[in-house]
Amino acid sequence: MKRIYLDYAATSPTKKSVLEAMIPYFTQDFGNPSSIYESARKSKIAVDEARKKVAKSIGADTGEIYFTSGGTESDNWAIKGIAEAYQQKGKHIITSQIEHHAVLNTCEYLEKKGYKVTYLPVDSYGQVNLDELKNAIQSDTILISIMTANNEIGTLQKVNEIGQIARENNVFFHTDAVQAIGQIPIDVKKMSIDLLTLSGHKIYGPKGMGILFIRKGIRLGSLIHGGAQEKRRRAGTENVPGIVGIGEATALSSLNLEKEAKRLTGLRDKLIKGVLDSIPYTKLNGHPIERLPNNANFSFQFIEGESLLIMLDMKGFSASSGSACTSGSLDPSHVLLGIGLPHEMAHGSLRVTLGEQSTEEDIEHLLEVLPDIVSRLREMSPLYEDFMKQK
Repeated sequence: MKRIYLDYAATSPTKKSVLEAMIPYFTQDFGNPSSIYESARKSKIAVDEARKKVAKSIGADTGEIYFTSGGTESDNWAIKGIAEAYQQKGKHIITSQIEHHAVLNTCEYLEKKGYKVTYLPVDSYGQVNLDELKNAIQSDTILISIMTANNEIGTLQKVNEIGQIARENNVFFHTDAVQAIGQIPIDVKKMSIDLLTLSGHKIYGPKGMGILFIRKGIRLGSLIHGGAQEKRRRAGTENVPGIVGIGEATALSSLNLEKEAKRLTGLRDKLIKGVLDSIPYTKLNGHPIERLPNNANFSFQFIEGESLLIMLDMKGFSASSGSACTSGSLDPSHVLLGIGLPHEMAHGSLRVTLGEQSTEEDIEHLLEVLPDIVSRLREMSPLYEDFMKQK
């Protein structure tokens, strides 16, 4: 059976060219960049080159790029770092109700430390209301943290406008752009971004590697203490192969971005139309237009997401659900609840995310299989039976 991978928002395969760029720094030029002999100098040069590639891809200066262990560390560092460094100015932070848990849980941690956090609601499409954002800003607000694109429903936030609002009110703006990089153009200067989070494994790079962009002039303390690496801001011997990998992956993600986004948008829209036309009592989650090119998220009434995923897996499809039950929780996705879905609809969700290996044939095959699976699950649902009797 051919396996069809449709979960690129969860992770992506490492590109062959990225892996090839990494290998020499495992086995040949493996020196510690902090040392002074030849192999160490080669490692340091490789780290510097990777930093340049990342900076170029997001319109930053080289000295504003810091390597981390992933998106979660970068989010933690950005939020905790600003909170600690600028607590004399204020202890109020603004975020949204549908952020990644790396942001939400960090904010909850700071609340226990005496900080105030405003969790902005979103509309039915998953977008923050800009007027509500403006009204939430107080004299002691120090940080706004709003993601660029939602990892579940794909909705894009109005990052340019949010950045401008933050700048006008002398508030720092952090955005988690883990899902957005490689999908839409990002320019930290034009978008008035002060801190930005990236992750390598979402863009065909290595797992365990992340980026934090810190705008020049921001006083951000260390999250990890120890040696003098990363300009004394992030201690620990550099993961040179990983740094080389994320540098290469980030550079590649900006090549042919417009062309690939157009291709993925076409596949996405074909999938959305096919699902909505062929499966009744189905809802598209997220904004119909202002969404990531590769994301389609649906809720199917009267069925449960985990059963849907299992049956899709048996047919050779790898996808994910908007329901958190797949990770051992009985609670539905906070994102889907945040956009106003009732619990029963939030539990019956499917997220399909496309990537470089996705083809039109993959979409057509899914559209052949999915309606029958949904129909079979509904036939086993007492709720659906009662609904049809009433109808």
